[in-house]
Amino acid sequence: MLDRVFQSINARRSQSIASLKDFLRIPSVSTKPEHAPDMRRCAEWLADQIRQTGLRATVESTPGHPIVLAATDRKPGRPTILLYGHYDVQPPEPLEQWITPPFEPTERGGAIYARGAVDDKGQVFAHVEAIRAWQQQGGLPVNLIALFEGEEEIGSDNLENFLKQRRADLAADLAVISDTGQFARGLPAITYGLRGLVYMEVFITGPAFDLHSGMYGGAVHNPANVLAELLATLHNPDGSVNIPGFYDDVLPLSKAERDQFARLPHDDRKYMQELKIPGLFGEAGFSTLERSWARPTCDINGLTSGYQGPGAKTIIPAKASAKVSMRLVPNQDPNKIEAAFIQAMRDRCPKTVTIEFAQHSLGGPVLVPLDGKPTQLAAAAIKQGFGADPVFIREGGSIPVVGQIKSILGIDTLLVGFGLPDDRVHSPNEKFDLDCFYHGTRTAAALYAQLANL
Repeated sequence: MLDRVFQSINARRSQSIASLKDFLRIPSVSTKPEHAPDMRRCAEWLADQIRQTGLRATVESTPGHPIVLAATDRKPGRPTILLYGHYDVQPPEPLEQWITPPFEPTERGGAIYARGAVDDKGQVFAHVEAIRAWQQQGGLPVNLIALFEGEEEIGSDNLENFLKQRRADLAADLAVISDTGQFARGLPAITYGLRGLVYMEVFITGPAFDLHSGMYGGAVHNPANVLAELLATLHNPDGSVNIPGFYDDVLPLSKAERDQFARLPHDDRKYMQELKIPGLFGEAGFSTLERSWARPTCDINGLTSGYQGPGAKTIIPAKASAKVSMRLVPNQDPNKIEAAFIQAMRDRCPKTVTIEFAQHSLGGPVLVPLDGKPTQLAAAAIKQGFGADPVFIREGGSIPVVGQIKSILGIDTLLVGFGLPDDRVHSPNEKFDLDCFYHGTRTAAALYAQLANL
């Protein structure tokens, strides 16, 4: 049966790419209010594509952007799989750095370039095409529920309540997410670990209004100076994070994991060349992959203060702010880390200014058992889809829904992604290799066949 499904996928190859382009043309930028109509249009388009496969699909309203929910009829004796993905995309700016417009998908060098090409529209659509192929050959071998949200790129604010309210409708044996990637071309991967995220914003306020730096400089504490000094305390000279208690609960890497990472074909010199940087930096005593995947971090994501227009304006700004993210590893508690960060900043902040905080994201880390049957079945599916055995990797990013699926629905998640490391996720000129799209579709189809054995 799977051979016939693969034949259906192959026969639709050109049509699949054309439909993916239609998907990518919709500017479903969730963070911008002016794109709310596009978000609704994108959800309706995706639901219609799923209905064409024969599944039931609805567009469910939330206080924010809609959720697309689809399902097969449940048949007894079959495992039920929950497929998660997202149709919203990051803002495309800076526009001037795109070679071709971000919402005019363009084929170039065997890849399709557009915002959302790999994160996550292309990977979502690989599953849609796999579902379509199975339905053409008599139907999926598993009970399937598909949930595609429109707020992943802005923190999934309404997803937790949706999962709780629809817990019965979403009951499943296992979840599948394709929002990760391969280790390299020719090295497909299963991601078994994700870092958690604490994303904070810090606000420093001084005088009630901007002051003339000549008249008041030296007499009034400058909020921008204070913020810079505070942020400079967040790291020790060896690259470790300087927040009391930050490392207390960190689960160390096992020797087997460190050996496994060391065997992967990673080249620091090539890595630096690709990024066009003269050197690497990070916590002492760990390799680049270990730092990126399995060690906690603290990074400044944005700084705002004072005059930033052309020319000079000599002021002491009244306010300064910074956005700071902390990536967490097992077994760090995001609530505990948030509290430790706030306390450290308060303790170090001088009394000549006021300090306030806002939380933008909070999610725990994830570690999936490598020896479980779902992982073994996924490895077999990848071999069928890509023609190569997968490697097992962690990823430095965060997918908060994985933790929510576990805590609310009580099920584990398989992370099987199809993108490449150079796909420029969240950057200008994002792409999805069309060969990866094709083999990802085959892998998704094979995965449903393998998971029927659960």
